Amino acid sequence: MGTIAVHGEEDGNYKVPQPENLHIQKEELDAGALFVLKSKGSWIHCGYHLTTSIVAPPLLSLPYAFTFLGWGGGISCLIIGAFITFYSYNLLSLVLEHHAHLGHRQLRFRDMANHTLGPRWGRYYVGPIQFTVCYGAVVASTLLGGQCMKAIYLLSNPNGTMKLYEFVIIFGCLMLMLAQLPSFHSLRHINLISLLLCLAYSACATAGSVHIVGNSSKEPKDYSVNGDTEDRVFGIFNAIAIIATTYGNGIIPEIQATIAAPVKGKMFKGLCVCYSVVSVTFFSVAISGYWAFGNQAEGLILSNFVRNGKPLVPKWFVLMTNIFTILQLSAVAVVYLQPTNEVLERTFADPESKEFSARNVIPRVFSRSLSVIIATTIAAMLPFFGDINSLIGAFGFMPLDFILPAVFFNLTFKPSKKSYIFWLNTSIAVVFSALGVIAAIAAVRQISLDAKTYRLFANV
Repeated sequence: MGTIAVHGEEDGNYKVPQPENLHIQKEELDAGALFVLKSKGSWIHCGYHLTTSIVAPPLLSLPYAFTFLGWGGGISCLIIGAFITFYSYNLLSLVLEHHAHLGHRQLRFRDMANHTLGPRWGRYYVGPIQFTVCYGAVVASTLLGGQCMKAIYLLSNPNGTMKLYEFVIIFGCLMLMLAQLPSFHSLRHINLISLLLCLAYSACATAGSVHIVGNSSKEPKDYSVNGDTEDRVFGIFNAIAIIATTYGNGIIPEIQATIAAPVKGKMFKGLCVCYSVVSVTFFSVAISGYWAFGNQAEGLILSNFVRNGKPLVPKWFVLMTNIFTILQLSAVAVVYLQPTNEVLERTFADPESKEFSARNVIPRVFSRSLSVIIATTIAAMLPFFGDINSLIGAFGFMPLDFILPAVFFNLTFKPSKKSYIFWLNTSIAVVFSALGVIAAIAAVRQISLDAKTYRLFANV
């Protein structure tokens, strides 16, 4: 279940949906599709959802990725990542539009896998890795939100005794409230604010880096790649994984499901909105941050704004930037919570009852609250989750965003094996399959190197 049957007129070999006669057979929809993935949005709403899911605070780690790649490699990977993800997301959109055109609109990634690859792929591969990636993003956002709160606290009270896990719990309480918003479509206004917030903290990160360069122009900057040959090789693949994860989405079908029919062309417009923001934020933060700090850029560029407990920019500026980041992290977390919400709704809700009836509201509040509590507990227990998230990204974002779109397109439209599009898609799938495996190995290596510092509820 999870497809919308559309009735229209026959046109040759295709069933063309007539917008004025579109009819959704609600008895075919489970509660997850019916209540969470409501198809009511416009292309601009789609742009807001896409921007929040892609342009997120992990972009502040891009200068750190440049430390493994240098100027040429870093900028090249950013450009290639932008082009390939934009292309791949359009491939997914075209496949979804094709099935909607034929009268069977698919609402979820696993629906696409079921139809294209077979039910076992959807149930045992695509469904689990998408759930893991999205829930991992919720945990990572909660942890990063706690770290930003702690940074504000230490800036205001350098001798403070509050621990990281306490700030993670505070952020989790904010998430408890946002998680109760009933549907993906209901996040559209929050995600508009999120779009403005990501522009704001990216502008702050860029301005802060430029300001620091101006005040420390006499200090030499080292842009060389450190380490021996082995460290450099693994560093390159770690950096590629960081950039790929930063561009990652993993919920394109679910976002397209929020668009009101007819869907043709709307996802492309939404992607144009999103990648306009991507081009402004990703490149400005990456280039300015690496320019300012060279190979001393830290995992989160905002950490470079404070040296030995003293801010290199005005204190109010650091506070403001962190506040913008925290607020957008809450929107990012609630967006990536939607696939989990859809599963919970499908499991516990009754599609025959009203959405806001006691029969559906009580299990919804309980199950979503429990989901957020579990994510918050994991974030508090495992403050080194960034290393684990790199592994999740290699196994998750690479297949969902780089490999499967090309495979789905080739299997759906069956382009000639002599055509350039067939070989382009095949090449993308093969190359990123190899990169995914190598990036996973690099992530496992990094976990083993950092294992000696791992401790539950560590105050990092």
